[in-house]
Amino acid sequence: MTEISASADWRAVNRANWDERVPIHTASEFYDVDGFVAGKESLRDFEVAEVGDVAGRTLLHLQCHFGQDTLAWARRGATVTGLDFSEPAVAAATDLATRIGIDTARFVTSDLYDAVDTLQGRTFDIVYTGLGALCWLPDVDHWARTVAALIAPGGFLYLAEFHPFADVLAEDGRTVESDYFRRDARMWDESGTYADMAAPTSANVTIEWQHGIGDVVSALTAAGLRLEFLHEHDFSLFARFPVLDRNEGIYRFPVGHPRVPLIYSLRATKA
Repeated sequence: MTEISASADWRAVNRANWDERVPIHTASEFYDVDGFVAGKESLRDFEVAEVGDVAGRTLLHLQCHFGQDTLAWARRGATVTGLDFSEPAVAAATDLATRIGIDTARFVTSDLYDAVDTLQGRTFDIVYTGLGALCWLPDVDHWARTVAALIAPGGFLYLAEFHPFADVLAEDGRTVESDYFRRDARMWDESGTYADMAAPTSANVTIEWQHGIGDVVSALTAAGLRLEFLHEHDFSLFARFPVLDRNEGIYRFPVGHPRVPLIYSLRATKA
């Protein structure tokens, strides 16, 4: 991690990183696009259970990347819109929809903070944001107001996200080494990608922010949404720490090791 220049354009920096990684991700074993095309589920069991039946409902997936999870909701009967700031990602998502024969999906290129204007005031029964999205946004209050404006009356936001407490832990998964309350931008310069650490890449800089649970919940309630639940989960979807044990595709601390939350999920409704 390095200090960030005050003049850095975080959108351009992060977009370049994500643009370059789209073809790496779509070809990776991590995403297993061929398996998805053949019918493999990409959503996590807890997400499906907590969101509930989506058949016949409209769903907006913010920061959708190349649309795999977006289209998984379409397979479950939702009419979906995916929004992402990466043009290559949106192109890949549109192509994937064609490959699996989904004609109830639309993908648009837009910065998240411009989503209300880009979607011309359209609202949705469900706004969904998946894992690893909020760290790319500097202003969680602006995010919450944007989300609230995109939800139809009676609809809800469903957010599944990596727990910020896990970000303060050292590699041993036990020692606290970082500041949970740090809110300034952090710049990282790392080659490869979580889907393929050995992939050759050149756009390696990212600018990210940490948002505490209290920040997220307070922002949503201030935007007029009512929190239905906040669940903290003791598992991860990848080997976040070497000590984690893998079992049926999820990773947990071994028996006897103190547990901490690694993922959280929440649902917030609009009156």
